[in-house]
Amino acid sequence: MSKKKISIISSAYNEQENVRELYERVKAEMAKHADKYDYEQLVLDNGSTDDTLKELRAIAAEDKNFKVIVNARNFGHIRSPYYGILQCQGDAVIYLASDLQDPPEIIGQFLQKWEEGFKVVLGQKNQSEENKLFFSIRKAYYWLLNLVNDSGAKLLPNCTGFGLFDKEVVSQLRQLDDPYPYLRGIVCELGYAATTVPFEQPLRKRGFTKNNFYTLYDNAMLGFTNHSKVPLRLAAMGGFVLGAISFLLALVYLVLKLLFWNQFPMGTAPILLAVFFFASVQLIFLGILGEYIGAILTHVLHRPTVIEKERINFNK
Repeated sequence: MSKKKISIISSAYNEQENVRELYERVKAEMAKHADKYDYEQLVLDNGSTDDTLKELRAIAAEDKNFKVIVNARNFGHIRSPYYGILQCQGDAVIYLASDLQDPPEIIGQFLQKWEEGFKVVLGQKNQSEENKLFFSIRKAYYWLLNLVNDSGAKLLPNCTGFGLFDKEVVSQLRQLDDPYPYLRGIVCELGYAATTVPFEQPLRKRGFTKNNFYTLYDNAMLGFTNHSKVPLRLAAMGGFVLGAISFLLALVYLVLKLLFWNQFPMGTAPILLAVFFFASVQLIFLGILGEYIGAILTHVLHRPTVIEKERINFNK
């Protein structure tokens, strides 16, 4: 009986201090399951400016089972991992981050859940060694996203994409042909049997995180624009409510002025406050609308997810 093949994929940007350990820990974990599975490990170099690619070439020279795709430039933290998943041909694909905050040691639990019949198995961060405030904000975001989600699919909280995807799921992802996907939401929306494996996320030991306010905001807005129209509807309803309140206040102000003409001076402060308040509300609503328009534009332009520069060890 032939062994099942597992594809293990990571995306790396300036991770020269971590890719060697990533390779060794994945190899050690898969050695425990060598009687049941063959595997390949693939790392996408996302335009690194340090010695990451040099280290990846060295590993690939030592192990022909280790494959590398070199991107023409940095295509970002969303497009590159997704593209890598689509390039895998295994019976199951496992994605984990190259910064070692997704522990390879729970791959065995993913495989066990997969063998039980689950098509999607996601690592769920129930605990984290990161800043507690930051972790609480993440939990609040997932709660809010599920609250406003009107796609009909329940999104799994505290999951970042670290997990296992059956080849059938990957095949569906290829057919979607989404140029800027929200992976953790898409796999839930497809409706395949899914489960989670809880883990505690360790702190990054080496190197610097590539996440900043913009990347986190980008991910958050991607979740909303892909899975909910509620922000747009809140903007519309908010406009109606504020309009009604403004009309009532204007009537009250007019009546008071007519009744107490001399004792009730108009003043400029209320006018200025009202102008600034409604201008702020309009800017917020325009920003919400802009996020959805931007998402539409990305899909309409449909530029390539990633442009490759080189492939290593793919002639095996």
